[in-house]
Amino acid sequence: MKNLSEASYILGIKLFRDRSKRILGMTQNSYVEKVLKTFKMEHSKRVFLLMRHGVKLSNKQSPKTDDELKRILDISYASTVGSSQHAVQCTRPDIAYALSVMSRYQACAGEAHWTAVKIILKYLRKIKDVFLVYSGGELILEGFSDASFQSDDDDAKSQSGFVFKLNGGVVAWKRSKQDIIADTTTEGEYIAAWMKNYIQELGVIPSIAEPVVILCDNNRASAGKGIEISSQI
Repeated sequence: MKNLSEASYILGIKLFRDRSKRILGMTQNSYVEKVLKTFKMEHSKRVFLLMRHGVKLSNKQSPKTDDELKRILDISYASTVGSSQHAVQCTRPDIAYALSVMSRYQACAGEAHWTAVKIILKYLRKIKDVFLVYSGGELILEGFSDASFQSDDDDAKSQSGFVFKLNGGVVAWKRSKQDIIADTTTEGEYIAAWMKNYIQELGVIPSIAEPVVILCDNNRASAGKGIEISSQI
């Protein structure tokens, strides 16, 4: 066994350290470049927004002709979404919502869905060198939870998500379509409890003994007044 010094890459994730500023960063710029090249988007126009305002996607926009279906199959819609999903799981929580929406249409994707996926790739090209950064301050775990209200045009279900931060950097995140209204906060509380127990076992964060704060937006509660409560609750 020999000392190979500090790691610069871990499972394709590039690490950056600045000990003077006490920060650690992670990025998957090389992986993103590979994805862009695979799907011929490496020279595409860069964009700042993941999803265009006012654009509505649904199953009704699926291919209507054999030619449309063949084109979607030829461009490998599912492979594009799957390749981008790896970035979401590791270092890119900012595209979690957009990719969650796109993944619903893998079995019925049409031109509108493919256009939306290309916008995600253009966004990734714009921010591929951006790092997920962790600071050297006090180790405090924070949680954030939110949900939309009946945002899915196909079944009127809502989108929910949560994010947990430690030392200013995101350590856990998820975005998905709800089965029941209780999902977003309940799941966030379970994740908070698990993370608290795990970090407590490490014995490196004294403040973890205190309750974990989960910030959430309850505006949807008033919007949902009168809605039939799910039988699963």
